Formats: sequence, C-alpha cells, structure tokens
Amino acid sequence: MRNSKFKDFKMIRKLIFAVFAFILPFIMNAQEVVTSPDGNLSLKFELQANGVPAYQLNYKNKSVIKPSVLGLDTKDVTSFKKDFTVVKTERSSADSKWTPVWGEQKSIRNHYNELAVTLEQKAEKGRSIVIRFRLFNDGLGFRYEFPKQQELRRFIIKEELTEFNLTGDHKAFCLPGDYDTNEFPVTTCKLSQVKDSVKTAIASKGGEALIPSLTVQTPLMLKSADGLYINIHEASLVDYSSMSLNLNDKTYSLSAHLTPDALGNKGYMQTPCTSPWRTVIVSDDARDILASKTILNLNEPCKLETTDWIKPVKYMGVWWEYFIGGKSTWAYSDDNNVKIGLTDFDKAECNGHHAANTANVKKYIDFASANGFDAVLVEGWNHGWEDWGGFIKEKVFSFTKAYPDFDVKELHRYAASKGIKIIMHHETSSSAADYERQLDDAFQFMVDNGYSAVKTGYVGPVIPRGEYHYGQWMDNHYIRVVEKAAKYKIMVNSHEAVRPTGLCRTYPNWLAQESARGTEFEAMGGNNPDHTCILPFTRLMGGPMDYTPGIFQGRLDYYKGYKPDQRVHTTLVKQLALYVTMYSPLQMAADLPENYARFMDAFQFIKDVAVDWDESYIQEAEPGDYITIARKAKGKNEWFVGAITDENPRTAIIPFNYLPAGKKFIATIYEDGKTASWDKNPQSYNIRKIVITNKTVLKQKLASSGGAAISIKEATKADIKNMK
Repeated sequence: MRNSKFKDFKMIRKLIFAVFAFILPFIMNAQEVVTSPDGNLSLKFELQANGVPAYQLNYKNKSVIKPSVLGLDTKDVTSFKKDFTVVKTERSSADSKWTPVWGEQKSIRNHYNELAVTLEQKAEKGRSIVIRFRLFNDGLGFRYEFPKQQELRRFIIKEELTEFNLTGDHKAFCLPGDYDTNEFPVTTCKLSQVKDSVKTAIASKGGEALIPSLTVQTPLMLKSADGLYINIHEASLVDYSSMSLNLNDKTYSLSAHLTPDALGNKGYMQTPCTSPWRTVIVSDDARDILASKTILNLNEPCKLETTDWIKPVKYMGVWWEYFIGGKSTWAYSDDNNVKIGLTDFDKAECNGHHAANTANVKKYIDFASANGFDAVLVEGWNHGWEDWGGFIKEKVFSFTKAYPDFDVKELHRYAASKGIKIIMHHETSSSAADYERQLDDAFQFMVDNGYSAVKTGYVGPVIPRGEYHYGQWMDNHYIRVVEKAAKYKIMVNSHEAVRPTGLCRTYPNWLAQESARGTEFEAMGGNNPDHTCILPFTRLMGGPMDYTPGIFQGRLDYYKGYKPDQRVHTTLVKQLALYVTMYSPLQMAADLPENYARFMDAFQFIKDVAVDWDESYIQEAEPGDYITIARKAKGKNEWFVGAITDENPRTAIIPFNYLPAGKKFIATIYEDGKTASWDKNPQSYNIRKIVITNKTVLKQKLASSGGAAISIKEATKADIKNMK
C-alpha cells in the first residue's frame, strides 16, 4: 500500500510539473505594466506574435506611443527581433537626490519605477538580452542590455528596430536628417508636411551628409492635437552610433535610424554592453518639458576623481570680428599652400588682418578684466589656418605652434596680472585621428601656459575618411578628448560635435557644446525670430549650448562689406534675456568691446547675470512662441529673469512667488522700448527699477522678437528711500 501511494505521488508530481512547464511560457509572456511614481505615465510591455517584443506608453489615460516594436537587426549573428520568450522580470524603484557640479539647480531628484525584462531566444542556445524601462514622473527611458554570455560575444548592428508609433499628425519642431550637421534652421510643421518643409531648411544651410530617407534628428519636439507635449531623444550615448528617426508621414510612425560608417555598419558591439537610453519626455504642460531632468538622471554619475577645478565661465573673445564684414582673418598670412612644419612663419609676411595678435588680445583682456569677466577666447592663434578649406589634409593644424604675432608667454603673464584666463581654441578640421595623436602635447602646452579651458571644433568631413560626425567612432572620440582633458584638469567646449545626451553629468568638465545653429548664423543670413524659443525644447534637452549671445550691434550693415538690411533677428533686450533662457555654465558676451562701450547701461545686465544656479523656475513656455524663466544665483540672494518671444509681440506674466516672504526687493528691468522691434528698431530699450515682493505679478510687454531681462536683489532701507 505504501509503495502504491508513493507511485501515485510521483505521478501527481510529474503531472504538476508538466502542466507548469506547459503554462509557464504563457505566464512569462503575459503583459507587464509599470507606472511612474505619480501614476500619470503607464508603460505596457508584451510579446507580440512570433515573440516580437513591443511596448506602448500612456499619459493620464491618453495614448502617447501606440504599440511599437523593439529589437535590433544584426549583420553577423541572428537578429534580436523575434522568437523571444520572457524568462524573468524584475521590478525596482529608486528615490534619491544628487548634487551636480554645476547646473540649473543645486540638487536633482532621481525618482523612478523600473521594469527589467529578460528575453531569451531558445533557438540560439538560450541567448538572452535585457530590455530595461525606467518611468519617471515626466518621462520614459529604456535601453537594450546584452549580458556577458558564451553564446554572444561580438556582433555588428545593421539597424536598430525601435519604433515610436505616434497617435496622430502632431506639430513637429525638427531638423532634416544629416550624419554630419545639425546647424539647419528648425522646421515647424505637421508631420505630414515634413517632407516638403525641410527643403527650405536644407536650402538655407546646405546638407553635409543628408540621409536619403525621410529622416529627422533628435531631440524631436512634438505637440499633439489634444495638448500633449512629447520630446524624443536619447541619453548616455557611449560606444554607439547616434540615433535619428525615420518618419512615415502617412502613419505618423517613427523608427530608429543609426549613423553608419563607411562600410554601412552601424555599431560594433562586444558583450557585456548596452545601447543608449531612448527617451520620451511627456506632459500636458510645456513647462515640464523644460524642467525635465530625466536625460541627466539616465546618465552615469560623475567619473572624475576631483571636480573643484571645474568652474562655470563668463567670457569674451576674439571671435565675432571674424564674421562681420571681413574685418579680420584667422590666418596669419595669405600663403594658402601651407604644410605644417615646413613653412617658416617667422619669415612669412603677415596679411595685416590677423586678429589673434598680442596687442589686439590685450585689448580684449583689458575690457574683460575691467568688467568682471573670467576669460577671453582667442581663435586663430596657431599654425594651419592658411590652408584648411579643402578638408582633404590629415595634418592641418598644430596645437603647440603659435603665429609670430601671438606671444604666448607674454599674454599668459598679462592675462594673469589682470585676473583673466585665456581659452584655448583647437579647430581640428575634423582630422580627428591627427588630433588624438597631438592631445597630450596640446594639453600639456595648455597647462604650461595657464589655459584651463579649450574650445574644440570639427568643421568638415571626418578623417578617418568615411566616418561621420555622429557615428560610433566619432562619438567615442569626443569622450576620449573629454577624458584626456580631465587628466590635465581642462574644461571642454566642443563645437560641430554630436548633439549632447546628458554626458555632462558623467564628465562635468564637458561644460558646453555648440551642436546647433548658434549666433554666428546671425551673420550668415540670420536665425528666425522663433529660433531661441525652440532650442530649449530641442537641442538643450541633452545639455547646455555655447550659443554665444549678447550681440548689441544688430544692424550688420553698420560694418563695411555687409549688404543693406542684414541684421540680427532679435532686439537688443532679447539678447540680454537669452543669458537666462538659454541655460549654459559657459556664457559668452559675443559682441565687440566697442559696441558694449556704447551701451554700458544695458551691458550691466551681462556683467551681473550669473552662470550657475541654485534653483530655476519655468514660468511660461510654449515651443516656438515664448519662454519666461527665473533663476536664483548659486550661493547668493540674487535672482534673474529672462522672457523672450517670437516675431509676435506679447505681454509676459511674471510672478515673483519664489522670493522669500516678508521682504522687499529691487527689480531692475531691462525692457524693449515702446517703438522697439527686431527688424526696424532693435536698439530701443528702457531700464527702470521697481520695488517688488513675493506677491508681485508683473505684466511685461515684449516687442516683436523681443524680450525682458530682470535682475533682483534684496532691498535695503536706503534703496527704498531712493526709490521714492
């Protein structure tokens, strides 16, 4: 009897195991749902037919991303796109704060709920990947993770298959797809109109490596008909190709388009490895998009051992004079057939227009020192500018050899005596391999001569030939430069590089980048009046920009050589407001010293405004239309406000409820004049002072492409008395 019962038990156990083995795949492949901490965002993951992974995203019960597939197509191994089963799901949450070295606020909250799904392709000997989702209150981040495994050591990416299937014909703020440049004017149109609309942007700038398919760049800003603001980008772009987005303008579907190399390959991977995070920031309030810190939170913490040498910088420079009417040249001589190391510049004849000369640089140093600036940038100081326009030479510039009229030692001494640092300039002409060979010598030269910051440039086609500015090799190059710079305690401002993805958190010596259409284009046809009302919603989502504002002489026909009616597309006061609305820890007063000398009362705001902040308050925002932001200076009881608008005049509503209660403050208001407009009277402005409290609400008029800039300090009794 005992043996009979034992046999019955064994049979029952086998039956249970058989049933469990049968239903396990169905249990594991069931839908998984995760919500944001506040419950507004909801993500659903599932395996579709044939084991295809997919996700969808809702915000306050509105669909943001319809069911969209995930995966990668590979060249040398079986692709990661189907025949998956779920073998494990893990959930976790985090809620912590971290302190950035510099930034828009002194403390950042990192609060999310996470779902990690482990998928296995049994036909591939149990090969597995992990798709990790993090839901913040303002958005979603997800990425692919490839654990170390015997069945998967190396693979080549043919294309990433990630989709973002949208719910309708959203309004888009976008750039045409290009592997080498993002300096196009922004196109604003419906998704169904992108194909025709981007032609104007391309004609304005000229493509450098246009993507042949209908493709747009990230960060892509969208607004739906039912009032949702959606921003799509990526975070922590490391050892991977930058992502653009294929657009189906009939179904309003987007899909990943990675930058290839010369062979058409889009990534060389070795496990363990990960993709960058794909990000979707969502809200029904545009202010939340600008306030989002999701992209920063998805990056790794600071990797530098020490950071006390990293300081936000307000600077001037030998720069704008190169763009206005042929006033100056970067090159020392007119010999345009120079080979580095073979030309004896000591015997060459100076062309008489070389701006990076000792006497001229001293004038900038004097003005910067007298007005409380930190540094002076000097472009055109080094050998190589005579012959780099063809972009076919590998060895173009020297980063240790100065022109004869640029006395490195004397300028180091003179700048130090005035309390000014000189910012080094390294234009590489995109000969990136040669730049890497010179890095140690170049950075040691900087250390020896008192330079603590460098502006790098990448104009022209990349060498190694066949690589693109946004491909995996170059993306890694930018990081190698920043890492090497950190070893020499040097801060980096990179121009013409890949658009930022929040890596300034990991490498805080990466102070800023250009990577968009900056102020220099005001001298090359102009930036549209709405341009700076769009950039914070697009380019600045990934990190700060060296936009170089502060142009007071807006009528460029003021200078010889400019055609009539060429002008900057803002009022003078809007240029002031940009120091607040276009966040950067690296801010330039870009105009000529003599132009500031003509408007010293307005220049006072640039002298006063901070470049590092304790808190930021997004007060008004609508992409392409207007932005109003208030910020508290780091470690000071001083606040600054910037308000800007597009070509349409408006009244900004500016509250001061962030100010301490029970106290009075003096607000110095820099405002457009009554007759001001960007195209007819840009230099009309007024400066007035008023007493305010935290209950004050200001209704401030802004002119066409105009603005307002406000500095705020606590009032003393004497201040109040003088106001009466």
